[in-house]
Amino acid sequence: MSKKILFLFSLFLLTACQSVPEGVTPVTGFDEQRYLGKWYEIARLDHSFERGLSQVSAEYELREDGGIKVINRGFNAEENEWSEAIGRAYFVDGKETAHLKVSFFGPFYSSYVVFELGENYDYAFVSGYNKDYLWLLARTPTVSQELVERFSQVAKEKGFDTSELIFPQQQ
Repeated sequence: MSKKILFLFSLFLLTACQSVPEGVTPVTGFDEQRYLGKWYEIARLDHSFERGLSQVSAEYELREDGGIKVINRGFNAEENEWSEAIGRAYFVDGKETAHLKVSFFGPFYSSYVVFELGENYDYAFVSGYNKDYLWLLARTPTVSQELVERFSQVAKEKGFDTSELIFPQQQ
C-alpha cells in the first residue's frame, strides 16, 4: 500500500508542474517553426535560476526526436562569466497549442505557456505552471514602452504580481 501511495505522490510531483495557471490560456493556432530562433528576455519575475543575470536570451531549435532544444544564456556580472542551461521541450496538447513541458533536469518537467504572441511572432508573454513565473520575450533586445505597459497590464489582470517585475539589461 505504501509503495502505491509513494508512486502516486511521485506521479503527482512529476505532472503538477506541467499545469497552466488559473486565468491563463495558451495561444492556439501556434506555429512552432515561426517560434524557433533567438528571443531576448525583456522582463521577468525573479527566480533563483536567473537571479543576477543580464543579457538573457533563449534560443529554440528542433530536436531529432520531435521536441525543441532550449538554450538559455545570461551574463553574471558579479562572476564576470556567461551562464548557460540547455534543456528540451515537448508539446503537451499538440503542436498548435502553445503549452509545452520543459526540462533542464532529468525527468522533471515544468510548464512553458505562451499566452500572448505578436502577430508577427515578434514578442511573447510566457508563464510557467503557476503565477510565480512570468516572462516578456522579444525578437529584439529592446521593445516599445507601449508593449511593456501592455505586458504589465495583461499580466496584472491575470493575477501576476507585476510590482516584482525585473527588466534585465540587454546591452
